[in-house]
This record gives sequence, structure tokens and C-alpha cells, in this order.
Amino acid sequence: MALILPFNFPPSLQIMEQVEGCVHDGGVLAVPTDSFYALAVGVFQPTALKRLLAIKGDRDHKPFPVLIGDPSQLEQLIEDPPEMATKLITQFWPGLLTLVLLAKPHVASELTNELGAIGLRQPNDLRVCALLKHTGPLTGTSANRSGHLPAQSAEEVRQQVGSAIDLILDGGPTPGGHPSTVLQLQPAPHIIRQGKISLAAIQNVLRDEMVSGGSSDVKR
Repeated sequence: MALILPFNFPPSLQIMEQVEGCVHDGGVLAVPTDSFYALAVGVFQPTALKRLLAIKGDRDHKPFPVLIGDPSQLEQLIEDPPEMATKLITQFWPGLLTLVLLAKPHVASELTNELGAIGLRQPNDLRVCALLKHTGPLTGTSANRSGHLPAQSAEEVRQQVGSAIDLILDGGPTPGGHPSTVLQLQPAPHIIRQGKISLAAIQNVLRDEMVSGGSSDVKR
């Protein structure tokens, strides 16, 4: 059963070191975000990514989104972001917008779609961003089995996946509501999932760029 630890701001050095050790050892942890609790593993930990696949269950080959603590961490995962991404990052990060951008060749297949693109977001939670700056990028898939509702509390995480993960950071209840909007930017702007950030708000930032609605396989 997962160990449950309190998660406040700023995270204590002891918590940071415990989480860092968990990630380094290929562990799986749950963290609160600005929407739901997320299951987090190190994005450069192949064994942990396979564990995460087993925990989540059937995802029909949907890649895991990734959380970063600061836009400077993008360089670990993608080439230079296009101008459109820079505009959207300035406007909506930290926040509920996931940008899907072409990944570097070394990025694991569990994190990329058929176009070789990866979904990235900086969450609007100071605790989580501080943690991510310490650990590096982590996955941010919702803390639930596929087909079940995403968890909004540490207790809900424990009930759903507590026996399969190593650590739960209890930061209290999360807001829930709409998940992040997922926007693929390359090769062309395209809404994959409509969430908290509206299409109109995105179009207002991009102005002359065409942004369409639709569906694809990069989901939370």
C-alpha cells in the first residue's frame, strides 16, 4: 500500500528528497494538480513508464501527458518551440492548457503519439511546480484506472490505485471541473480535447493561425 505524506507549500526538503528517491528508483507517485490528482513517474524511467501502463489499464495506445515545473524544462523533451507555442505559453502557463509538440527522438514511445508529438503542461500549483523543478518532468495522467473517474483527493487515489503505487502526496482536495484543453500545434493547430481553456481564447492569442476542433489520441 502506498505511503501517504502531507504536501504543503513550500514542500519540505525531506518530502523533496523522498520524492526524488522514489522517482529515481522507478517508483510511481500521486500528486495533486490544479484539476485532479495525477500519477507521476520520471519521463526517463522506462521501467516506471511500463508500471504506469499496467496501473492505468487499457488506454488504446494513448500517450501519457507530461508536467513540467518551468518552461525551461521544455528543452529536455522538444526542439525549439514554434512561435505559436511561445505565445500560448506566455498567455496560459501555468494553467490548464496542454500543448502537443514534436518530441526529441529519445523521448519514450509511451509519451508520444503517432506523429512523434508529446503533450506538455505547466500546472498552476506552486507546490507541484516546486517539486517538478527538483525532480525534472513527470507524467501527469489522471490518478485512476482507465474507465473510472479521476481522483480529487488522496483518499480517492488510495481507494483506486493505492495498492499499486508507492507514494501519495496529500495536498487536500483538488478543484476538479474541466480538465486541461489539449492543443496540438504541429504540423497544424488542432484542438484534440476541449477543456478549461476555450477555443475562442486560443484563437484570440493566435489570431491569424487556423485552429480547428476535432479528436485525436493524446488525452489526459
